[in-house]
Amino acid sequence: MSRQVFLYDPPDRFVAGTVGLPGRRTFFLQATSGPRATSVALEKAQVAALAERMDELLDEVVRRSGGNAAVPAVAPAEIADTAPLESPVEEEFRVGTMALAWDGEEQRMVVEAQALVELDAETAEDLAEAEERLLQDEENGPPMLRVRLTGAQARAFAKRALDVVNAGRPPCPLCSLPLDPEGHVCPRQNGYRRGA
Repeated sequence: MSRQVFLYDPPDRFVAGTVGLPGRRTFFLQATSGPRATSVALEKAQVAALAERMDELLDEVVRRSGGNAAVPAVAPAEIADTAPLESPVEEEFRVGTMALAWDGEEQRMVVEAQALVELDAETAEDLAEAEERLLQDEENGPPMLRVRLTGAQARAFAKRALDVVNAGRPPCPLCSLPLDPEGHVCPRQNGYRRGA
């Protein structure tokens, strides 16, 4: 089966967002261009890792260029995007593997999110080889979302993604586990609650 690649070069909008209430949220990456929109589901930890690595890669680009790259130090306020995801949010696939790269010639951040697939491997080395083959196979393989962003768009994406991740349930001050609206059994209190 030939690979389906959802290409946005450049997107009108590329954001991380959620659907659902804190504690039961589903995280999405959504790219839009005109009337076309692609939404892919992923885990909260994947969104956080993508945003953090994107910021680190942009910082490295600025460092290596001596400050001459077209990458702002912080996300520009004029392109901040706080709007919700475009509706309807229809999941194209669940993300398994992600990749980031900087295209120095075009001055663009390349983000790739590939659909989750099950690989048969007996060792970690075999698994790494199978994953690499999947990423390199342009003709066959699982669906992929590929987005090319300017430095400013990438900074804005990373800031919003981290804001979305941190907008969930507040942590318990004792154990740092998320506090649920229905209540929280804190392991540090061992079931004991002091009276007021």
